[in-house]
Amino acid sequence: MELFQLSRKDMAEFLLALKGASAKAPKRVLQEAWANAHTKELIEGKTLPAFIDTQIPPIFEKLLKAENHCVGFSLNEIVQLGNQIEFSHLSSTTVQNWVKRDVKELIGTPQHGKKYTIEQAATLFIVEDLKASLDFDSIRKILKLIFNNPADRSDDMVDPLHLYSAYAAIFDKLQHDSCGGEGQSRKLVMEMEIQESAWEHVNKFPSLEDAQKEIVQNVLVTAALTVFCAHYQSLAKKYMTATLFLQGL
Repeated sequence: MELFQLSRKDMAEFLLALKGASAKAPKRVLQEAWANAHTKELIEGKTLPAFIDTQIPPIFEKLLKAENHCVGFSLNEIVQLGNQIEFSHLSSTTVQNWVKRDVKELIGTPQHGKKYTIEQAATLFIVEDLKASLDFDSIRKILKLIFNNPADRSDDMVDPLHLYSAYAAIFDKLQHDSCGGEGQSRKLVMEMEIQESAWEHVNKFPSLEDAQKEIVQNVLVTAALTVFCAHYQSLAKKYMTATLFLQGL
């Protein structure tokens, strides 16, 4: 069975749809994500066999049945949802440690009754991405520049869900764009494109002052680069695993 996973861009859009902040319904987001991953089957008219061979995670089925815009998550549900994001690896123990100790001040207590909000889930997904390159002290420092009181999102420069959506879009765009040049010139082109794309997203937040825009831009660039890091680490592990397996080691 094929595991149905989402890109970060698709996950961000799915969370926005669950919150009622997207023009698309949550189910439509998942349908489009699946279709984009099966272009060949769509062209060849083999959508039914392909879909039957796809394992739809129970967490998606559960969330699609939830009341509109009234979604909360247990930590286990956040872990289940987070593991549907490509090259993400969450465990319940790890996330519990984050909430109780490592990023306690960023997450706070459950804000949706006894459950965590969509924004709190997005914050944990951001932490998962940033830890590919940063230590927890650095993560706390840069995110506290943007997020303030987790119980009051009105004082955030940018709320966690929109920050996640912004750098997910940057990564998705750069992942599908080809950078010209070789070696050092290619690295410079990629870095410049990330900076330019981050600035475009920053300008979508009109309430930010100039100094705040620079902070948000730098955090977006940092987050996008750490996702690239996680992507290549995951790719390297796949090749290593395949090599050892095929050699019977």
